[in-house]
Amino acid sequence: MDEGRHPVSDAPEVRGGPDPLPDRRSDGVPGRVSVVVPTYREVENIPLLVPRVDGVFRAAALEGEVLIVDDDSRDGTVEVVDAMVRRGLPVRLIVRKDERGLSTAVLRGFDESSGEFLVCMDADLSHPPEVIPRMIEMLRDGQAEFVIGSRYCPGGSTDAAWGLFRWLNSRVAMMLAWPLVRLYDPMAGFFALPRQVYRRGARMNPIGYKIALELIVKCRCRRIREVPIHFADRRLGRSKLNLREQINYLRHLRRLYAHRLSGG
Repeated sequence: MDEGRHPVSDAPEVRGGPDPLPDRRSDGVPGRVSVVVPTYREVENIPLLVPRVDGVFRAAALEGEVLIVDDDSRDGTVEVVDAMVRRGLPVRLIVRKDERGLSTAVLRGFDESSGEFLVCMDADLSHPPEVIPRMIEMLRDGQAEFVIGSRYCPGGSTDAAWGLFRWLNSRVAMMLAWPLVRLYDPMAGFFALPRQVYRRGARMNPIGYKIALELIVKCRCRRIREVPIHFADRRLGRSKLNLREQINYLRHLRRLYAHRLSGG
């Protein structure tokens, strides 16, 4: 994704969602929350996550949608989402045929979503959607222009089963990014921002899975707040984190440091 924000040449399959999309130059449907969930072989988790997010929308009186951006898993995700659409759940699906990667999936979801407020979260139930109303409140009230669901800020926690190796790996990644952003958890995959802030980003070219860091740097975010969460270990499916993704993270950092040193 080296030139701009729309690198994908394929025509994605879009399913569900009766509402027309707003003009991408607009700030989205006022008050609506778009939760973007990138997936690859997460068919076991999707039918658990979407009703839970919908319950949060209803309890907080939020108008919202869940946008699943799937990298052509061919694992039954299409059928599962179709069934949820028939049940009236506010979910849409984009199947990307020729593109792979979490970060570009999130950007595609943000581009195709309809909300004024954009949220990214994982499909594996590690992020608590019950925190979303608090995140949106902070954005709406002007307390922040970027909100992170943080494992490491005061009050945050991780499952005991997470393990020492994963904890150290996460901490080392955070230290490497420290000169770019002074935050407790800049590596988080659970975050929210207004569409108007997202529109400030230019020449997005993330590698790997740390899309929050890309957005913070490229969208020139200054008022960043962290909300404590309990990060639960996945119960179903397999983690996508491997050595290749760790190498991609180092490549991504090099690009971001070059961007910062060049003055953006």
